[in-house]
Amino acid sequence: MNVKDSRYDNQGLHVVLALFTIEKDKFKVLLIKRKNQPFINKWILIGGCAYNNETGEEAMSRELYEKTRIKNVEFEMFDVFTKPNRSPLRRMIAIGYIGITDSSIIDKFKQTDKASDADWFEIDRIPELGYDHKEILEKAIDTLKEKIFSTNIIKKLFPNTFTLPQLQKVYEKILGIELDRRNFRKKMLSDKIIIETQQIQKELNKKATKLYKFTDKTSKINFYK
Repeated sequence: MNVKDSRYDNQGLHVVLALFTIEKDKFKVLLIKRKNQPFINKWILIGGCAYNNETGEEAMSRELYEKTRIKNVEFEMFDVFTKPNRSPLRRMIAIGYIGITDSSIIDKFKQTDKASDADWFEIDRIPELGYDHKEILEKAIDTLKEKIFSTNIIKKLFPNTFTLPQLQKVYEKILGIELDRRNFRKKMLSDKIIIETQQIQKELNKKATKLYKFTDKTSKINFYK
């Protein structure tokens, strides 16, 4: 590497997080509204520039807290975005991260130094996004759908117990398909992804419903088959 080569100048690193949830039976992603140029007043995914003394994960945790005051959310890298013109200021490589969380545990700050608003948006009602965040979000959604079949990422939405209809509804919202109730129950229980508890949920004027919980077994179920 020739450090004097001008083609190495003016480059930086972005970290970008697609943080998903299910809120009121809607599949949503958390967006922030930019307060500064470029893309002032545009909605974007959570993110920013990494400092030269940070790892990508450290930068992402810091940006998440600075922009939303959210802490202790798990996320993981899913892709890298390298188009030379993705930022109008300079060449910025973006590391994309993905996470899923229970929306009820988040106490968002509506305004921070670099964001004028923050809110959950339904996936099919996303506003125009700044940078290349539309492309990043679309890739993140595809990645989440794949992870449903290879990980227990959905477990983060249900840290305790749940009913089968609650769980099935989450799968349907994320996958964008309708699942057969009996087949869903059979696959989840026969593969030991979930187990029954000895608890039931009682609601006014409704039949008592069994409660379930996740096991530690990784999901290998493909509902498209």
